[in-house]
Amino acid sequence: MTRLRIGVLGAAEIAPRALIEPARDNADTEVVAVAARDIDRARSYAAEHAIPRAFGSYDELLSDDNIDAVYVPAPNGLHGRWTLASIAARKHVLCEKPFAANADEARRVAAVAADSGLVVMEAFHNLYHPVTPFMTDVISSGELGGIRSIDADFSFSIVDQSDNVRWSRELAGGSLMDVGCYPLRLLRALGTGEPRVVSATATEFTPDVDGSMLISLEFPDGATGTASCSMTREPSMSATITGERGTLVSSHPFLPHEGNEFTITTTEGTRVASVTNESTYAFQLRAFVDAVRSGTPVVSDAQDAVATMSLIDDAYRAAGLPLRQPTRA
Repeated sequence: MTRLRIGVLGAAEIAPRALIEPARDNADTEVVAVAARDIDRARSYAAEHAIPRAFGSYDELLSDDNIDAVYVPAPNGLHGRWTLASIAARKHVLCEKPFAANADEARRVAAVAADSGLVVMEAFHNLYHPVTPFMTDVISSGELGGIRSIDADFSFSIVDQSDNVRWSRELAGGSLMDVGCYPLRLLRALGTGEPRVVSATATEFTPDVDGSMLISLEFPDGATGTASCSMTREPSMSATITGERGTLVSSHPFLPHEGNEFTITTTEGTRVASVTNESTYAFQLRAFVDAVRSGTPVVSDAQDAVATMSLIDDAYRAAGLPLRQPTRA
């Protein structure tokens, strides 16, 4: 079987860690091309990462019949546009989170994806690593008793990077879009039924662009949840599941290859567990390939992305901030 040939839409900082390096270790894939809006930038990036071909436009890469799939790590406000363009070019798509600028755009993309017969997958890499199934298994085992609350946080600081695209309202930036989507999606994975946003508070880094946010949620069974995020605080990452008989704390639920210790404390005592420290991105790439080759379902498909984007929209509304919008450039 030939390798899945993948092109990268954008000379992005995340791509080496998220795709290029895992692809080198995956016998079923190869990154064959990168596109940037500046051909010199594309060539430099290709040379740096040993990518065979460089294109001076995204459209040029998409028109190449020797590319089977694309990875979309462009700024948030461009995700929907280039996912649609990739589907139109008959390419499978691995799109960075968040899947779109808002839920309406996600619905439009999901409708097209559903009719395409192609794999269109949102890159929530932590969902494919054993760290997430471990937590769901502990919940379903009853070891913690009935679940009362699920709380998750993902924070770091880029306050010294005011020109970073993550701060751009025009490119659908903000802490919720960039990192808050992880805690929200994890709560969806761990809870019983879809949560709803009860309230949200945000601290603005610039007008209408959230530097941090705290979101309170409720599940259909009455359990509560919080999702917190920031791009203005010291790095922190955790997930805490509290039940009637105990708690589970995950130290690195989103980047478990940096440390994935679980502490489970119940009436019977405390135990510590861990899972593999293999990169989440390696698991994600294997899931993407399996979906393309064998039709194996993925947990973060286009329709799933609509539910996550709807929570993001609800959180922005509750915090009194405008919804993000697709970039028109």
